[in-house]
Amino acid sequence: RDHTGFCQVVSLPEEFGSAHLQIERLRNEYVVAVTGTLRERENPNPRVPTGLVEVVAEQVTLLNPVSKGLPFKVTASPEEDASLSEDTRLKNRMLDLRRPSMSSNLRLRHRVVKSIRRFLEDQHDFLEVETPILARPTPEGARDFLVPARLSPGACFALPQSPQLFKQMLMVAGMDRYYQIARCFRDEDLRSDRQPEFTQVDLEMAFTPMETMLEINEELLCRVWRDIKGVELQRPFPRLTFKEAMDRYGCDKPDTRYGMELVDVTDVVAACDFGVFSKAVEEGGLVKGIRVPDGKRISNGKVKPKGEVANEAVAAGSRGLAFLRVGSSLQLEGPKAVVEGLGNVSGELVERMGGQEGDLFLFAAGEQGLVNKTLDRVRQFLAKSLEEVPEGEDAFLWVTDFPMFEWNPEEKRLEALHHPFTAPNPDQIHDLKNANAQAYDIVLNGVEIGGGSLRIYRSDVQSEVFAAIGLSEEEARSKFGYLLDAFQLGAPPHGGIAYGLDRLVMMLAGASSIRDVIAFPKTAGATCLLTEAPGDVNDQQLKELHIQRRAPDPKTEE
Repeated sequence: RDHTGFCQVVSLPEEFGSAHLQIERLRNEYVVAVTGTLRERENPNPRVPTGLVEVVAEQVTLLNPVSKGLPFKVTASPEEDASLSEDTRLKNRMLDLRRPSMSSNLRLRHRVVKSIRRFLEDQHDFLEVETPILARPTPEGARDFLVPARLSPGACFALPQSPQLFKQMLMVAGMDRYYQIARCFRDEDLRSDRQPEFTQVDLEMAFTPMETMLEINEELLCRVWRDIKGVELQRPFPRLTFKEAMDRYGCDKPDTRYGMELVDVTDVVAACDFGVFSKAVEEGGLVKGIRVPDGKRISNGKVKPKGEVANEAVAAGSRGLAFLRVGSSLQLEGPKAVVEGLGNVSGELVERMGGQEGDLFLFAAGEQGLVNKTLDRVRQFLAKSLEEVPEGEDAFLWVTDFPMFEWNPEEKRLEALHHPFTAPNPDQIHDLKNANAQAYDIVLNGVEIGGGSLRIYRSDVQSEVFAAIGLSEEEARSKFGYLLDAFQLGAPPHGGIAYGLDRLVMMLAGASSIRDVIAFPKTAGATCLLTEAPGDVNDQQLKELHIQRRAPDPKTEE
């Protein structure tokens, strides 16, 4: 085995005796050099790429033996691979990367980046520009990784969460079309599709309206899918506004490969006699339902309290679900209290839900955000458990017209839904706090793979947005004065997008975690098991950085 794959090597003891003796001493993962003659196999194996040929070993040199026990087999069976713990793999990452599935993932990642570069540079004249890694801390977004500045006692650099402000200033500098395969850093809690350090495909364009922006990015994704999967994607990609996505799917990154869309029945049940529904409406909430065709696939026990479907609703923060079945003549059947309470609106309810005989209706009632979150989770669970998700199908979707701001109840202030450099809809600029943003996310199979916006390029508008999120004029000047000044030096209209490269490659590879498409990832605890990073530093280093070591206060940590 080498970096290109496998090839069978045979020894002929009578003709090449020394080579044969050397081969007899070899064990798994020994590093060897083999010189010989390539010939056709007597018993070819068409199931492998090199199955028609073999190498007759004439000279074999042992370059390096394995001097310690192997923690796992590199060429293990799928069953053995599945039982291998991730900690063991990460601790022995260099050995893990020898496994065909892992080396294939890294080669796939290279091909994806190569495809992106060729499209951007050769077809659209993008200029690759590197931006600083050591930058200023920012007040918005996730927690920064801080780097103490030895030459500026008490001050810190921040590792960039994205190149956002630098790429905007490159537009002011006249670069017109910029891109970068950018390393980014966020100090946040991790999950399967997040890492403290990650890679973005970062794009920015000047004098580019939104339609052109979306068209170029669709072309980019079509090029990647053609190069990597040999698939021609259909264009234009479907689009939903943020409101449409929330209304129909309960989330802003819906998986559109399957149905079971949410149906708002608030007005139908507002005056019904079923108290759970009518009270929710009276208190300013809403009632939504999901129609599950061929509902007999789900038993009553699964939707009743402590059933697996009901448990999904509870996990989302809801108290549970109400359910009904559509019987013969489209009559509703189910718990007596629900059926009787909806008796006066049952016909209208069935019609609104698009009900057919045999359907199962699932309802959630309450505050809008909770209802959407509940039914979104239930919908995804049902699609997987009922095997409604088509295999091998990719569904792209643009989600647009996001609100500019969302309310932060803990800090009692507005905060930018995307980031505070996103341009508002020009028709709503005089009602900024209620405006929609000129923002867009690209969603693939229910996963956000990229997001962007047209940017603010006027100093006065940027100052208004800073004020809306609670930054005083002094704070805005202190943190972003260089950007505000840049906008007064002739800034062009511009916009861009950033793709999560790790997540994109993960989906193309069919992997379950981005750790499987990154050479040396961190664990869920943000540590490297291979190098044992982060590590301790000595007192002299801390002294040079003007940092004093302090043990954590258990009460504070709790």
